[in-house]
Order: sequence, then structure tokens, then C-alpha cells
Amino acid sequence: MTDERIQKIKSAVEAADHIPPEKKAELLAVLAKLKPAIAKVAQTHQEDARSISHFIEASAHEVAKKKHPEGLERVLGKLRQSVQKFEASHPELTAFVTEYSALLSSYGI
Repeated sequence: MTDERIQKIKSAVEAADHIPPEKKAELLAVLAKLKPAIAKVAQTHQEDARSISHFIEASAHEVAKKKHPEGLERVLGKLRQSVQKFEASHPELTAFVTEYSALLSSYGI
């Protein structure tokens, strides 16, 4: 995952006026774990890493928009599904996605 893509995700979160500052800080802290987790998967599964990155970016944009909670749940479902096969080989990625998904779901959007 490129630094540019991570910056786009962070910018979308930071621009979301409806997310309280403490929640933004929490989400940004979780996102800081993203690059290393994706990098490990990308070493052997480049296309899967791209797909996971896409779902993370899409979910951040859904949260930033706050318009379609069903869109967020759909994207998070696809994200969780895309990492299932890495549960044993890349537990850090699975842990990141679990934490990230739970955090976004807790926003009640």
C-alpha cells in the first residue's frame, strides 16, 4: 500500500466533521498499523493486498460521508471476507481488520 493511498485514507478521516476528535485519533492510530500488515501480505499475494487496501480505503470514505450505513457494512463485510484466508499465515492483518471493522461499526453511522 502506497504512502499516497494511506494519506488519502487519513485525509478522509480527518475531514469528517461528524467524527469526534477522540474517535478520529483512535481511528488514525489503528490505521497506523495498516502499512506493515499489508506489506507482509503483498510480499506473496500482491493482488490480495491491493484488494484489501481498496476495501480499507472505501470503508474510510464511507465513514467520512456518513450517508449510507449499509454501504459501510457492505464494504466491511467484503474486507473481512478478503482477509479470512490469511488468518493463519498473517494474524497481524486479521487482527488489524477485526479491530478496524469493530471501530468503524461502533461509530453507529
